Amino acid sequence: MQIIDFIHEHIEQATLLAKASYAEEWARVTVLPQDITIPDLSGFAGNCLGVAAFEQDKMVGFLCCYSPFNNAFGSTKARGVFSPIYGNCSITENRAAIYARMYQIAAEKWARAGASSHAICLYADNKTVQEQFFRYGFGLRCVDAIRPMDVLNVSPNLDIEYTELIGEKRFYLRTLDVLLDEHIATSPAFIRRYTKTEDEFAQEMHESKDRYFAAKSNDEIIAFLKVSDEGENFITSMPDMQSICGAFCLPQYRGKGIFQSLINHAISILKSEGYTRLGVDFESLNPNADRFWNKYFRAYTHSLVRRIDEDALKRGTL
Repeated sequence: MQIIDFIHEHIEQATLLAKASYAEEWARVTVLPQDITIPDLSGFAGNCLGVAAFEQDKMVGFLCCYSPFNNAFGSTKARGVFSPIYGNCSITENRAAIYARMYQIAAEKWARAGASSHAICLYADNKTVQEQFFRYGFGLRCVDAIRPMDVLNVSPNLDIEYTELIGEKRFYLRTLDVLLDEHIATSPAFIRRYTKTEDEFAQEMHESKDRYFAAKSNDEIIAFLKVSDEGENFITSMPDMQSICGAFCLPQYRGKGIFQSLINHAISILKSEGYTRLGVDFESLNPNADRFWNKYFRAYTHSLVRRIDEDALKRGTL
């Protein structure tokens, strides 16, 4: 097996491999859309950070990433790279070995580019490759999951009001947004995001095209859902899909079916508008989120991350 630079001449073969990889996951998670278009891979050929694996003239895999960016995950000082779900794949035979060799070569490129945070998105059922990356020091961090736009099997809580927040009513979500930031900063997540000021939050709500659904008790907002046209991967941009990209419930109201009923309220509205799939992305580092979303949604991607020693970059040992 030969590992070489990923170039424009590889795009056609790589796209076919990516389609086959998606079809493999769709066979296991059939709520996913069957017909998709793989995004253009030209950018990966242009940034000189990708690799392709060949056996003679046959491409057996490729591993590419976006160009390095600062403040990886929005909560670290690390410079990072990210290989999206369509930016890597391989044939099924000897899959772990192919990925192992590809990452060994690609990681050197990424480190030379100054990236100490390496993130790779894989299909959730690709267990053999995930195990290989665990051996290389990666851990699970983010998950994409999906379900049909059908209500959850829960009894409605009649003492709670469920509504969609329009216009300035969304400004009242700031308290819960701050509490969400505080929650994910605690153990074991330790994700410390920048907390927006009141003015910054009001401006974001004013400009946002996302939709916000809320649960109220005695006119107090006790839980919310943020629903977007697109999530964290190209699959979520399908016109019949919406994605939950933010959620929080006050601790004293958890375990009472209120949040499930809020999801059902949003689903009822979205389904009436013609949407057939609902996605969610969440951090597996957050135990509350990990337990809840995996109960009602089917995971289809896992994003793995590794933080290499920044001192190795500074010392020029590469």
